[in-house]
Amino acid sequence: MRRGLGISDITGAVGHAIEGLVQPFSDPVVRLGVTGLSRAGKTVFITSLVANLMDRGRMPGLRAAAEGRILSAFLQPQPDDTVPRFDFETHLAALTGPAPHWPESTRAVSELRLSFRLRETGIFGGMRGPRTLHLDIVDYPGEWLLDLGLMDRSYADWAAEVLGRIETRAEAAGFRAALAGTDALTPHDEPRAKALAEAFAHYLQAARAAGYSDCTPGRFLLPGELAGSPALTFAPLPKPATTPRGSLWREMERRFEAYKAKVVTPFFRDHFARIDRQVVLVDALGAIHSGPKAVEDMRQAMAEILAAFRPGTVGWLASLIGVRRVSRILFAATKADHLHHSQHTKLTAIMAAMVREAKDRADFAGADTAAMSIAALRATVEETVSHEGRTLDCVRGRLLATGKEATFYPGDLPQNPADILVPARAGAEGWLGEDYKVMTFAPARLALKPGEGPPHIRLDRAAEFLIGDRL
Repeated sequence: MRRGLGISDITGAVGHAIEGLVQPFSDPVVRLGVTGLSRAGKTVFITSLVANLMDRGRMPGLRAAAEGRILSAFLQPQPDDTVPRFDFETHLAALTGPAPHWPESTRAVSELRLSFRLRETGIFGGMRGPRTLHLDIVDYPGEWLLDLGLMDRSYADWAAEVLGRIETRAEAAGFRAALAGTDALTPHDEPRAKALAEAFAHYLQAARAAGYSDCTPGRFLLPGELAGSPALTFAPLPKPATTPRGSLWREMERRFEAYKAKVVTPFFRDHFARIDRQVVLVDALGAIHSGPKAVEDMRQAMAEILAAFRPGTVGWLASLIGVRRVSRILFAATKADHLHHSQHTKLTAIMAAMVREAKDRADFAGADTAAMSIAALRATVEETVSHEGRTLDCVRGRLLATGKEATFYPGDLPQNPADILVPARAGAEGWLGEDYKVMTFAPARLALKPGEGPPHIRLDRAAEFLIGDRL
């Protein structure tokens, strides 16, 4: 029996009718930003997402695929001629070739356009032929994202926050030693400024390797063509009682402001502010393994990054004149394949709790938000083993370091996310009674059938949330 016409049918029909008015001028476009901190798996996420949208045999959770509404999906040149193309083919070959390996991580902004031919449904379905929808996927280096939190900060505030944060960190010992012999009131001296900047950059590299997320300025980690420029030759200094013109402190302040004006603001304006949908990838398991301080550091970093989003909805008329808002944001804990599926709900709850403040702001502004545990490329299989009288839910995969198969038990995540977040906020040195482990697996060797993309965990559900309404 045919069901009655519902609100979603009417809304979809009206939306399609509006798109029909616009289509003579251009096909509709959705810009999806893929963001996150380092090692969260942005490159793998984009590669597997595109591969699975083109070959949809593993995408039952994407309704448009399950219902046969996607007639075809194909790659086209991206519209931004000055933005490098995301190297999809090379990355896919790395993941699915005879000797699979992880592709190189993101080192610059890149873009990829995936176009869909869609079969129409609903009350106007018989009046129109297939329509086209373009999905522009934009990849941002995680290191650069951290800089968005600097936009509303003064140099004095940023420097005070950084110096307070690194006061007891072993990774910052070299920079603290260089800072101890520095007088911020002395006249600016370029060799001194360069030495301080290099010592600070070494600290940032060490902090990132130790699992910390607050590694700003991000371009110190990936300088590119800016290496050695004054905009990347500064460091945090304690503010003296007076800041005379020409002093080292004043020059550091000037360069910090130049960094915001010449590097951060153009990145936000030209790329970040044009996003319609956003997925934020988080290596929550890696932070948990690194300890409570790394978890709290990640929580704060995520809140700062997400404060730069412009969440909410935009009417169709405003969209015609270029007004953009992020209408859907997915917070995704990656590497879910490192856990048995029985722990995925716990990881999702921890992910949701970590970004609660940012999620509440986005929800209030009118954006749709969700938290999820995913693995863009499944590198393990599940296995249950007996150990010392206990039954352990494990995963088994090929170790990255040796290439040998190994069975791994990461520890039992708590049912209550507060058991993770409360010690983190309190600055605890370690987890009470638990030792959460992490293992680095290599991609599994694959034998894909025709029409199948790479194996994954919930990538279809992530795609449904992010773009399902537009398909």
